[in-house]
Amino acid sequence: MTTNTGPAAPPVTDVRIPVSGGGRLWAEHSGSGRPVVLLHGAGMDSRLWDDVAPELARHHQVFRFDARGLGCSTTPERPFSDIEDLRAVLDHFGLRRASLVGLSMGGETALDFALAYPDRVEALGLVGSSVGGHVWPEDPDSAAYDAARRERDAEELARLELSVWAPLGRTAPGGELIEEMVDDNSHRRIVSERYCTPSPHPDAEARLGDIAAPTLVVHGDHDHPEIGVIAKRLVAGIPGARGQVIPGTDHYLPLRAPERLTELLLAHLSE
Repeated sequence: MTTNTGPAAPPVTDVRIPVSGGGRLWAEHSGSGRPVVLLHGAGMDSRLWDDVAPELARHHQVFRFDARGLGCSTTPERPFSDIEDLRAVLDHFGLRRASLVGLSMGGETALDFALAYPDRVEALGLVGSSVGGHVWPEDPDSAAYDAARRERDAEELARLELSVWAPLGRTAPGGELIEEMVDDNSHRRIVSERYCTPSPHPDAEARLGDIAAPTLVVHGDHDHPEIGVIAKRLVAGIPGARGQVIPGTDHYLPLRAPERLTELLLAHLSE
């Protein structure tokens, strides 16, 4: 493991970024060098990257933020776009171009952003990523998840989040923080998802060939099986994309195996 042999981790600055509709996004900036923006998944917040961001910041400028309505960002009161919120973050920090690393929903947002603003994306790191336009198979877990969302049942949604997406459980690395994040965001995500507008690129899966940014696709071998299917399609569809499976990890990969993920990201972002 070589990711901790660089300079000492630099100071961290946090800000509140104004976005459309009067909201504000909590964001954090650390490090120097080529910029990297970290995007978390649905029902999570930027604590997902707690064990990755400091190591990346030894070599890069690192930016992470809580998506609208989650973590420390304000609750939406009108429709908003994750893609335009990401653009607002880049604009706030004066970033003409940046590498985007996103997990799950964050990976989907990164892909959509790369299609909408290709000149602003230096590279992509897609971790356990979803993709717009993918048709998920019908199964009991998916049906229960959809029902909990429709019924706005925060407790059931949190239970399913942990059982379906964090099957390695509390005793695996990062388990306590995963449970804390899911619990903290269980009610807030229902409001956030209600106001989040659909992507302007709902057919992203069919447009993977238009992605020009160098792309790394990573997923865990204990993630939901369909994430593995999506990962294969991303690697096959994005020109030059490379795939990597990390053993012994589920969907919360940045907390389950932060050292290995950081190692892969540093290698990819240095190319």
